[in-house]
Amino acid sequence: MSYIAKIFPKLRAQGKGALIGYVTVGDPEPQLTARIVEALVKGGVDIIELGVPFSDPIADGPTIQAASVRALEAGTTPKMVLCIAGEIKRKWDVPVVILTYFNPIFRMGLEKFFTLAKSFGVDGVIVPDLPVEEAEAYHEVARRCEVDTIFLAAPSTSNERLSKIVAYTSGFLYVVSHFGVTGARETLEDSTVQLVKRVLVFTTGKVPLVVGFGVSKPEHAKRIIEAGADGVIVGSAFVNIIQKRHGDVGRMLEELEVAARKLKNATKRW
Repeated sequence: MSYIAKIFPKLRAQGKGALIGYVTVGDPEPQLTARIVEALVKGGVDIIELGVPFSDPIADGPTIQAASVRALEAGTTPKMVLCIAGEIKRKWDVPVVILTYFNPIFRMGLEKFFTLAKSFGVDGVIVPDLPVEEAEAYHEVARRCEVDTIFLAAPSTSNERLSKIVAYTSGFLYVVSHFGVTGARETLEDSTVQLVKRVLVFTTGKVPLVVGFGVSKPEHAKRIIEAGADGVIVGSAFVNIIQKRHGDVGRMLEELEVAARKLKNATKRW
């Protein structure tokens, strides 16, 4: 069982779901990313998801798109992201996941990317624009390097395709809560709860189920965990704080820690 996968039964035994926190590496500047992660870990984040800034992030809404622009303007590169992942792993005992579009991996080469990722302590990788039907080589290289391949399932994913996605997935399955792109939302749709229940039929006993896209409030996390999910991913809500408070780093870090703690408390099962 991978380091990521071990987190979920441990938390379930404690009556909790997992809180996965996303940040775009290099936003607002690379040297702050480790401090931002520290604030999230202090607040209770169980798994850190580090976004590789990309010029055409098709799955992301305005919040994370803007974060990518700021990070790229600050000079952040894919190799820099891996180095920062290594720094985080040396400081905190927390699983680290990299989220990247496929182009940076393709340019670096599968073998080189996963070898480097493993050497820096990366536990899993998410590639939103890589369909499972084209992921055989990617999956095989990652497996050899002992890095989890975390695939996404959408509301439109058929049961037949969902079975294949689950077979290629390790660490956890990333369930996209709604159609569209990332971004904080005011309410959680009833359809998200129904989606969790449908996907659980395919994941139970195989891989943890985690829900992302639009999860931004404690009440969202609470309802998703109550529906049976193993965890939630929160990104835009944290990135919004970074964007709003980047001129006052101390206050930014305080608000990130407080927000993470509120979200983590909402993952309690009893």
